[in-house]
Amino acid sequence: MHKLCAFISVILLSFPMWVSAHHGLANFNLNVDISVQGRITDIAMINPHSWVYIEVTNADGSLTNWKCELRGGTVLRRSGWTQALFEVGSEITISGSPDRFEDNTCYTGTITFANGQSLDRYDQIIETEKYLRQQIEISRLNNGDPNINGDWAAEQVVMTDPRGLEGTLVPLSIADQFEPGEVPPGGNAFQGSRGTPESFSDDPLATTWELPSILPLTEAGKAALVGFDAASTDNPRLRCETTNIMWDWSFDNPVNRIEQTQDEIRLIYGTMIFERTIHLNETIFPQDLEPSRSGYSIGRWENDVLIVYTQGFLDGILMAGRNTPHSDAMRVVERFSIDASNGSLVRSYTAEDEKYFIGQFRGRDTMFVSSYPWEPYECDDRSYRSDI
Repeated sequence: MHKLCAFISVILLSFPMWVSAHHGLANFNLNVDISVQGRITDIAMINPHSWVYIEVTNADGSLTNWKCELRGGTVLRRSGWTQALFEVGSEITISGSPDRFEDNTCYTGTITFANGQSLDRYDQIIETEKYLRQQIEISRLNNGDPNINGDWAAEQVVMTDPRGLEGTLVPLSIADQFEPGEVPPGGNAFQGSRGTPESFSDDPLATTWELPSILPLTEAGKAALVGFDAASTDNPRLRCETTNIMWDWSFDNPVNRIEQTQDEIRLIYGTMIFERTIHLNETIFPQDLEPSRSGYSIGRWENDVLIVYTQGFLDGILMAGRNTPHSDAMRVVERFSIDASNGSLVRSYTAEDEKYFIGQFRGRDTMFVSSYPWEPYECDDRSYRSDI
């Protein structure tokens, strides 16, 4: 048991952003159980959340249209779910929880189809998550640089309760080591899940999204947050826009694509529609940089570590849920390397911004060669209250 706890501790350290990874939970009252039975009228396997639409026949014979939320389309497809499961016109029963803000809207915990098949929210229909996790010999380009071309996937995280109602998020590879709804030693139940303080809040969106800044802010940084509402479209994620180069690389456990030559490396993110180029043959930044969300990146290989320097950002948000802004003065350093012991691509990063925050923003994430291909994100967010 001590070895298992130690292993879990190591895994937890590799997923520093779990607390903000599941972004629609506060919309739903997971302390209340409901069941919706009716006929499927449509299925939208979209990102960041999918929706199944149901026509319910009431006791008096009248009809009511419902919609129930599922995980994002990309992660569902990675898990083997297909649109064919949701045959339009067939009967379906969904057990879950009601939306706090919209009538006839629910969070899907368990689905029972007309043929008797039952699926929990986090069920894996086929074994798509096949990560190498063994010692490898690093592939190289003709010039000797490590070859990182290909599609790389962040490991899925799933709730310890397969229905997604309680417990917390853990890596898929160790999820079966927990009892349903269990929280690992030293961990916390996921914000907004059943029984948590946030789930009983009078304003669960504010309680979940509006936490103090993750870093001390300068006076200018504090001023930049005046009037900012992370639970509204002030938050770029809630208007289907990218946040920043650090956050989106691992947010929502994406499949990212890397296209590498000896001169440049293109990073094509699996969330939103976001690309950036790392220029390998440049050592100084252009004088006339046009500020952008991706900034301008120059990099070099050093002892098989790709070191990337990025600046030239637009003002933006470092972490929306933690109310941490960044300015156009932000500077980011990333280090990418292949861990030959398990075949993973590891990235660490630091960000500094003397204008808006004090100290360094640090993080680390891990990707594995993906068995599921990169696909366009095509964001269509239907999950938030109607007044935003």
